[in-house]
Amino acid sequence: MRELTLDDLDDMVLGATLLGTGGGGDPYIARLMVRQAMEDFGSVQIIEPRELDPEGLVLTTAVIGAPTVIVEKVPAGTEFTTGVRAMASYLGKDPVALMPIEVGGMNTLIPLATAAELGLPVIDADSMRRAFPQIEMTVFTLAGIPASPMSVADEKGNLVVFETISNPVAETLARTAVMQLGMANAISAYPMTAGQIAEHGIQGSMSFCVDLGKRLAAVQRGEEGAFEEFLGFAEAEVFFTGKIIDIDRRTTEGFARGTVVIEHLDDPSRTMRIEIQNELLIAFEDGKPVVTTPDLICLLDLETAAPITTETLAYGQRVNVIGMPCAPEWHQPGMIELVGPQAFGYDVEYVPMKTKGSKK
Repeated sequence: MRELTLDDLDDMVLGATLLGTGGGGDPYIARLMVRQAMEDFGSVQIIEPRELDPEGLVLTTAVIGAPTVIVEKVPAGTEFTTGVRAMASYLGKDPVALMPIEVGGMNTLIPLATAAELGLPVIDADSMRRAFPQIEMTVFTLAGIPASPMSVADEKGNLVVFETISNPVAETLARTAVMQLGMANAISAYPMTAGQIAEHGIQGSMSFCVDLGKRLAAVQRGEEGAFEEFLGFAEAEVFFTGKIIDIDRRTTEGFARGTVVIEHLDDPSRTMRIEIQNELLIAFEDGKPVVTTPDLICLLDLETAAPITTETLAYGQRVNVIGMPCAPEWHQPGMIELVGPQAFGYDVEYVPMKTKGSKK
């Protein structure tokens, strides 16, 4: 167990926003929420799952909805504690810790603020080590762990707790509730034991965010060799450098969907098209996929090296398109069917990033 410091928090925010692959929610408000919670309730402890009773109950909390809506519909904060408490009441057992369900700007931080208020530690693990748009898209689904019972709560006091027969059905019901409750709500899903997380979760996700953020912060400060150090640590490659020349973005069916087109800075005849469903899913150049889900596509501002979320994409932005391999825990039977390109409706084969040649 270790205490999360404010310096760690800033690095964690940076790393988590990058790993969110454009999704996971804008981190600005969530960072303020964590700072305020730490001032009001005390520091947050980050803990390994094996340090807990293996039968101890662990709950999650996150924002569910469209990132474009979250920009204007700021969380109240109460919906997250309400959702967690409702799950504990429904299960008849108090949690021993909270855990982020995904790594992304807001969804890494909300569990920290909630844990501070509830006096609980946060487990150094998650189920994706990136962000995915749908509830069933986790390594816990691959392990056969149900997403339900789960709760959905809004900022007005509306709350629902339900059970489903499968994780895809849990996604459908939760998304339907969210569309009726303002398109950005609190969710608590995948209640499980610390032992299950130790066996099936992606370990060290919170620490990885901090370590990655530290290296990206060095890039932003302009330190010599920092960009190469960052790429090496993340096992990342620069696939494209260009200017956004077109963006189509819409909110539909509970998601932010769209396409962004980038023109190469040195060769205008080259363009890259990236498909969006909350997150950046597939990058095409000349009609051919060069980076595909579940590997990560991240956009960095060319001048500031700041990660760009899908809701802040704008015409004229100059960006580096970074590809990163997904967490190794994803590479198990069922991965392609659950989070590969065809799971999102694309007739594209997944080729692991390490077999691709990068283009700059």
